[in-house]
Amino acid sequence: MSAAVDREVVARFRNVVTRRVGLHFDAGKDAFLADILRRHAAVIGLDDFWFVEQLENPRAALEWRGLIQELTVAETYFFRNPAQFAALRDVVRMDWAGRAVNVLSAGCASGEEPYSIAMTLVDCSAAISAIDVNGVMLAKAAIGRYSAWSLRETAAPLRARYFAASGNEFVFDPTLRRAVAFEERNLVADDAAFWRPEAFDVVFCRNVLMYFAPANARAAIARIARSLTPGGLLFLGHAETLRGLSRDFELRHTHGTFYYQRKPILAPVEASDAPSDPAWDALPPAVDGAGDTGVAWYEAIAHAAQRVRTIVARPLAAPATPLAEMVPDPALPVAHAMALMADEHYAEALALLQALPQERARQSDALFLRGVLLMHRGDLADAERICETLLLRDGDSAGAHYLMALCREAYGDRDAAALHDRHAASLDPGFAMPRLHLGLLARRAGDQAEARRELTRAATLLQAEEASRVLLFGGGFGREALLAMCRAELASADGTP
Repeated sequence: MSAAVDREVVARFRNVVTRRVGLHFDAGKDAFLADILRRHAAVIGLDDFWFVEQLENPRAALEWRGLIQELTVAETYFFRNPAQFAALRDVVRMDWAGRAVNVLSAGCASGEEPYSIAMTLVDCSAAISAIDVNGVMLAKAAIGRYSAWSLRETAAPLRARYFAASGNEFVFDPTLRRAVAFEERNLVADDAAFWRPEAFDVVFCRNVLMYFAPANARAAIARIARSLTPGGLLFLGHAETLRGLSRDFELRHTHGTFYYQRKPILAPVEASDAPSDPAWDALPPAVDGAGDTGVAWYEAIAHAAQRVRTIVARPLAAPATPLAEMVPDPALPVAHAMALMADEHYAEALALLQALPQERARQSDALFLRGVLLMHRGDLADAERICETLLLRDGDSAGAHYLMALCREAYGDRDAAALHDRHAASLDPGFAMPRLHLGLLARRAGDQAEARRELTRAATLLQAEEASRVLLFGGGFGREALLAMCRAELASADGTP
C-alpha cells in the first residue's frame, strides 16, 4: 500500500461516510480522513481502494463500528447548557403535570445528557430513550462511570445524591441508570418503526446537526418533527439553528435559552424541504413588528468587501453600499465567503477559504472568517488556534478576543472567557456581543448586579450594532432575537427590560 492515500479514494470515503452516518467533512479534512482510512484498511489487510469498496456494501457492519468511534465527536458533560434543563423541568411540571412524558436524547454519546434529563425529571413520570450511532460510547453509558471532569457543571447536591465515588471515578445512581433505555441507532436511517408519529414529547438533539450534510440534517429534523407530539419540544445545541432546515417549529425563549416547539400542524413535505425565510427563525414569538428581517443579512453581504478587514480590528466607519451593488465580486474571496455564510452555506464558505493560495489564506481577514466558520461547526480547537495566531499579530483585535471568549466558555473556562470579553469591550466600546456574553456569564455565576449592568449595555449597543457583526457573531440569530434575549435575561435578573 502506498504511503499516501489516493485523493479519489479519500473523496469516495468522505462520500460514503456522509451517506452512511450523515457526517459532513469538507476537503480541508482530507488528511484526517486519509489517516483514518489508511489505519483501518491496514488492520484487516486491505488496500485503501478495496476497503472503501467494502464499506459501500450495505451489509458491512464490523468495519463501521471502529470508524464511527473515530469519526464522531463524543466530548460532553453533565448539565451542558444548564438553562435548557431548567426550561425542560418547568415546562414539564407546569404544562404537562400529571401525565407521562416521553423524552428522546438523540446523539447521546456516553450518556451524560440522558442521565441529566433523568435527574431533572426525577419527580415526574418520564420515559427516557437515548440513541447514538457509536456503540462504544453506548457501552460506556450503560456502565455509568464518569470522571470528575464530566461532572464539572453538576451542582454539589446532585453529585452527593446521585453519584458514588469509586476510586478516581463516580458511578451514577443505578435506579436512574435503569430508567434510561439506550439503543444503537443511526439518525440518518429512516427507521419507521422507531420514528413513529407523535412518539415523543421532548427531543434533545444537541451538537449533532452541525456535523451533518444539509440534506441529512433536513431529513433528520423532518423525522424528529413527525415523531414529536403537537406542542412537543426540541432542544438543539447553542450554535445550531433550524433556519433552512424546517418550518415545523416555533422558536421559544425562556430561562435564558432558546428552544423549539412543534407546530400543531406539520407543513407539507415540499414546504418543509425548502429553505425557510431567515426572518421566521430569527424572530421569537414575543417580538412584535418586522424588526431586523432579511434586509440585515443582505446589508452584511453588501458591506463585506469594505468591512471584513475591520472586523479583526477596531471598526472604522464605512459608507453604505447601494442596493445595486449587493452582489459580491467573486474576485474578492473573503467577501464571497461572507456572502455564502449569510446564505448558511458554511461548508462552501469554509472550502473557499481553505482553497485560497497560502499567502492569501494567512492574511488576517481570511484567517478570522475561517475561525468564525470553524466555531459555527464546532471545531473549537482549530478556531482557538486561529484566535491565538490573530492575537499574536494584533492584541488589539476585538473580534479575535470575543471569538476566543466563546472558545474558552465552550471548554468550561469561564474566567478566561470573561477576561477576553472585557478585552474586546474595552478595545471596541461599541461592540455589543462581548457585553451580552459577559451578562450571560454573570447570570450563570449568580452575580445579578453585574448581569444587569452588562445586559443593559448590550441591549443599548445591539440597536446600533453593524449588521455584518450580527451575522458573524449572532450565533444564527438576528438583531431582534438577540434583543429579546437581553430583555428576558434582564427581567430574570430583576432589571428593566
